[in-house]
Order: sequence, then structure tokens, then C-alpha cells
Amino acid sequence: MHGADDFWVFGYGSLMWRPGFSYLESRPALLRGYHRSFCVYSHHYRGTPEHPGLVLGLARGGACRGIAFRVDVADEQSVKSYLDERELVSYAYTPRTIAVSLRDITVHCYTFVANTRHDQYAGDLGVERSAEIIMSAQGIAGLNRDYLINTVRQLEKEGFSDKRLGELLKRVEHLTGIIEAGSGI
Repeated sequence: MHGADDFWVFGYGSLMWRPGFSYLESRPALLRGYHRSFCVYSHHYRGTPEHPGLVLGLARGGACRGIAFRVDVADEQSVKSYLDERELVSYAYTPRTIAVSLRDITVHCYTFVANTRHDQYAGDLGVERSAEIIMSAQGIAGLNRDYLINTVRQLEKEGFSDKRLGELLKRVEHLTGIIEAGSGI
């Protein structure tokens, strides 16, 4: 049974496969009015200021399937603090509480929307340019392409598909093949 005081978090990128906080349950979720997009330049986790990577943000329009995590209310403030520290490194996101549909109920989830006014907002760069950036970037959390791969794999594990991410992954895999063929590996 869920109450009005439950605290929920919506994950649509790395939070799906590496939440980093304790939770009571996780459930497939649908967010309407936003879609998942590689629209934020990463200068920290998946790139550097000199060689930015791309990470996911929620952009207006469409819908996004992800995971809703129900957190013990006693942990709400510590989880929010953890998420804010993790996701607001450069304030390229805006924290929001947004209605998300689970199979049988609607819950309000804490999540992060891309800040379109921030200088790290990339917008829609298209598959080709996004793949080039993702293919060559790396930050303190590792290769940018691993972020893409892990997100697509988690979506598949949940039984979701994301056409845009699927196309992007195919392009990155193609570029990987070209690089490997050219290097004699």
C-alpha cells in the first residue's frame, strides 16, 4: 500500500542502473510530457571542459519510460541531498517533482530536467554528431559510450525500447568498428 507521504525518485539514465541510494522498491514507470535525450554536455562524469561528453536529460515533449524508486520517508532528505550533489555538479539540470504513471497508480517523483538556459545544454545534436561526441569522450566516471551502453541495456532488461537511443548505439558501434579496423586491432 502506498501513501501520499511516500517519496519517489524517477530514473531515466544512470539512476536506472546505478541509483546509489537505498530504496524499498523499484517499479517500471512512464513520464508523459518529457522525453529522454542526450542533450546535456558533460564536463565532469563523462567528459571534461576541454573535451565534453554528452549525458541524458529530460527534454520537453513526448514520453519517457524509466524506473520509479520508492524510498523510505525517513531517508528522503539524505537521498535528495545525495542526488542533488550527484546531479547538480554544474546545475545543468533543474530538480523537479513530476507526476509519473506506474501500472496501477500515479506518483510524484523527484527527478532532473535539462536546464535549457544553461551553457552545458546541447539541445538535439542529431545522431551523427551525438555519436561522434559520445564515441570520443571520457570523464571521471569512465567512457561516455559506456554510459550509453549501460542505459540501453538497462532499458532492454526492463522490457523497454528507446528508438533514439537504439539508433545512437548502432552509430556508436559502427564508429567503434571503424576505429578498431583503422588501428589494426
